[in-house]
Amino acid sequence: MEGQIVDESVEFTLVELCRISGASEDELNLWVSEGAFEPKGAEPHEWRFSGEALRRARTAQHLARDLEINAPGIALALDLLDEIEALRTRLNVRRGG
Repeated sequence: MEGQIVDESVEFTLVELCRISGASEDELNLWVSEGAFEPKGAEPHEWRFSGEALRRARTAQHLARDLEINAPGIALALDLLDEIEALRTRLNVRRGG
């Protein structure tokens, strides 16, 4: 397993996010259109993605490649994974951990 810490304040262009995540521009454009990502900017050449988007893009890439999930399914899966993480965090806070 591989991990990388990215500062949330870091922003990536579409090209940078593609290069770092391994996703293609077409994939990221499709995932944006499905609501999996919400970049800043109106047009793809203006888009800026947060550091969190890198984690989501890598996860999306794995879902597409390894599990052959389509773009709407990826958007749903990413939202559900975020919800699970939020629930785990709330549970840990309640447990005092």
